[in-house]
Amino acid sequence: MDLIVNGGKPLSGTIIPSGNKNSALPLVCATLLTDEPVTLHNVPDITDIAKIVAFMTRQGSRIDWDKAAGTMRLDHGAFKNELVNHELPQDMRSTVLLYPALLRRVKKIVIPANATGCSLGVREIDPHLEILAKLGAVIDESEPLVIALPDGFRAARHWGDYMSVTVTENFLMAAALADGESTLINAASEPHVQDLCAALTLMGAQIEGAGTSMLRVRGVKKLNGCTARISSDYHEIVTFLALGAITGGEIRVEKSLPQHFDLITRAFAKLGVTIEHEGTTAIVRRNQSLVIEEPYTTNLLAKIEAAPWPYFSVDLLPLMVALATRARGTIHFWNKVYENGFSWIPELAKFGAHILVSDPHRITLFGSKPLRPAIVDAPYIIRATIALYMVAASIPGRSMVKNADTIRRAHPRFVENLQTLGAEVEWK
Repeated sequence: MDLIVNGGKPLSGTIIPSGNKNSALPLVCATLLTDEPVTLHNVPDITDIAKIVAFMTRQGSRIDWDKAAGTMRLDHGAFKNELVNHELPQDMRSTVLLYPALLRRVKKIVIPANATGCSLGVREIDPHLEILAKLGAVIDESEPLVIALPDGFRAARHWGDYMSVTVTENFLMAAALADGESTLINAASEPHVQDLCAALTLMGAQIEGAGTSMLRVRGVKKLNGCTARISSDYHEIVTFLALGAITGGEIRVEKSLPQHFDLITRAFAKLGVTIEHEGTTAIVRRNQSLVIEEPYTTNLLAKIEAAPWPYFSVDLLPLMVALATRARGTIHFWNKVYENGFSWIPELAKFGAHILVSDPHRITLFGSKPLRPAIVDAPYIIRATIALYMVAASIPGRSMVKNADTIRRAHPRFVENLQTLGAEVEWK
């Protein structure tokens, strides 16, 4: 679907963000580790979760999902411990988060050949296979790939090549029921990983080091049911603050997780935007200066670089790129994670943005150039698609962001929320 945008209007109002997609997916998958009922609150109504729920329901799980209230009750007591045709949910990368629980239940899974995600770059499966093998799985490297767990998970110590979020989450789920104490060094520590640690702890897991790069998990015999809450989506919080800034409006975002915002606030400040916090409400005031901050080392460009948490989040970088098109000055952006993280920049240039692509990981943006409405093609990258919308929203006139429905993978009611802020935007 396409987004039709009549831009140039300040967006103002109050928003309550949805639950974090990147928390919700592993939490829903983790409920398969127990036969006792689990209740989740603040569950976002997004396509990937719907696919996981449909799979679990086909296997016999009872799931009651009140989408309006954001509440989901999952009971896997009748889950069939055999997969029909080895079938797993297709066309999404988050299927890998089902592996630990399914191996516990069905003992053997076949990896689908066409699991996808977005267009940021190659998402290798090797680190997942490595961590599962360390914890007791047996890998048959035939075609298709078969993973088996003949004797249950066993404790292990592992030092990851890099801070992978989903590998860390799979480690947590497998180690929670492993025999002995497991350690993961170079663990991811993002807010959504912290959410999973908190939920597993409520289920009876014994986890030390949540929010750090070293996790220790003492395995238990069984996990119990619980009630857990998914935290606000900090990506969505930043999205609406950036939309206020780029359109000259004033937006307040409630339930805004200020404890995670120090570096995010600094990134905004580099673009001349001040973010305020009143309790748990984040505020961007109208008519921000939008002047790129000059570094003290005057022979260097201002820079925003993104890498695994606690660095500035790489998923937020496109929003800062969009905002920088309206800021006076020059700034360097460095994506240290994805080799295709800037593949969408030619679409941004259709609006008139001046950007030099140095290599797949680095760009230099010359801000405050004259922009014009345009028809652009969205990549299969959630935040890059939103960034294209941001720029269109800041330009008087009619623009179109084609194939923008990848936004729905992470942001329920995105267009409806924009309309409450005064945006003239609609799906076509």
